[in-house]
Amino acid sequence: MSQPSALELVHLTKRYGDTVAVDTINQKIPGGTYTCLLGPSGCGKSSTLRMIAGHETTSSGDILLGGKNVTDLPPAKRGTAMMFQSYALFPHLSVVDNVAFSLKMKGVDKAARHAKARELLALVDMTTYGDRLPAQLSGGQQQRVALARALITEPSILLLDEPLSALDPFLRLRMRTELKRLQRELGISFIHVTHSQDEALALADHIIVMNGGRIEQDGPPQTVFDAPRTEFVARFIGGHNIVGAESGKLAVRADRIQLSRNKPEARALTAVVQAIEYLGTSVNVAVEAPDTGELNVTVGDTAFFANPLEIGQSVFLSWKPEDAHALAA
Repeated sequence: MSQPSALELVHLTKRYGDTVAVDTINQKIPGGTYTCLLGPSGCGKSSTLRMIAGHETTSSGDILLGGKNVTDLPPAKRGTAMMFQSYALFPHLSVVDNVAFSLKMKGVDKAARHAKARELLALVDMTTYGDRLPAQLSGGQQQRVALARALITEPSILLLDEPLSALDPFLRLRMRTELKRLQRELGISFIHVTHSQDEALALADHIIVMNGGRIEQDGPPQTVFDAPRTEFVARFIGGHNIVGAESGKLAVRADRIQLSRNKPEARALTAVVQAIEYLGTSVNVAVEAPDTGELNVTVGDTAFFANPLEIGQSVFLSWKPEDAHALAA
């Protein structure tokens, strides 16, 4: 595979008529990293990915890959490869011919392209399925074929558009592990679009949170989760409560709030239990406090069931000052 190449987006903008889908973003993505573009539907993440791939033209701005401006190059000349959400396999071609298709278009002879295709099928654990048609494969197997087909061009960057959304939960977890393994083994950059916070946290070395066509925050997963910069990031990444006045909002992780039946200190908040949700290893307790509204508290399952709460019960909430993270206005 190619050497890792850094990607740089410079004032990148995409407009559809009067709608600004991507609003003048600037971002550097180091080579050899697993990056997730994370955000809600319509935030601009897929448009950004398609511009990097060359499947969407830019309205303005530049895309630099390995220091080379690729903004106006066709997809096949960029050094990127894209794996689509729908997999887009050719139904009439065998698995091996699907994987080898781009090499056929380049004029590579059949023996050489099939040999390379089977090498990639081995990488994704699909060696024994080379002669089958896509319709004879499960969704997870089709995804592996699409992955091998994207990798056969030896890209500097693999672009993945919601690649796990069509899979059942068990297979989604398995494929997360496989994607991370492949990225580490190949040493190239993966840029993965997702709206799933869990997926981004599990996979990424680098998370870019987008909202309204702009980048709200980027950084390592632990930094983004532990120290959200804005209220949007704190709410979207999950696991946080927003407390405080409009002029001074704080984010407090749900698992850092102490929940007591007796008032532990003078500054503890009084609240009433509204709902209880058992999550296996933990229990989510939704409470309503007069000063802050609804808050969520995560309690370990052992601790909760040793002394369970009931809906309507009064409780007291407190947290350490260092566990309250200030948000930008």
